Amino acid sequence: MGHLTYEESKAKALKIILILAAITILEVLFALLGKGYLIEGIKFPLILVSVVMIAMSIVKAYLIVYEFMHMKYEVPGMVKSVLLPVFLLLWGVIAFFSEGNYWKNNRVKSVNTAKAKSDIKEKGSMQGSLYRELETPTKKI
Repeated sequence: MGHLTYEESKAKALKIILILAAITILEVLFALLGKGYLIEGIKFPLILVSVVMIAMSIVKAYLIVYEFMHMKYEVPGMVKSVLLPVFLLLWGVIAFFSEGNYWKNNRVKSVNTAKAKSDIKEKGSMQGSLYRELETPTKKI
């Protein structure tokens, strides 16, 4: 914005502010509509709401960084040196969530398996006796 006059800079900043406000209002309306709060009976899938909200947030972040933080006017090397750590951080967050979900699912499976085994042992039914026979080591002849 250094080459613009004061009035042109104000007009451009006001335009960006209004675009950000419009996107924010659309985000709120879409979230309320997606959850079924605005129109009864209309709900969107959670994945759709999430993707749209993330996309709108990325657009807002882009506008803020490139206009108000003047990244648009920097040399390409500077832009890349700022964006690379952001992408690495984003990749790390996605990796940690993925790994955490994997561990959570394995823990749930292991707890459910242990619970099923204890239920079978306590019942003493035919299945339980078969289970105990399978669990005890057999002697080789």
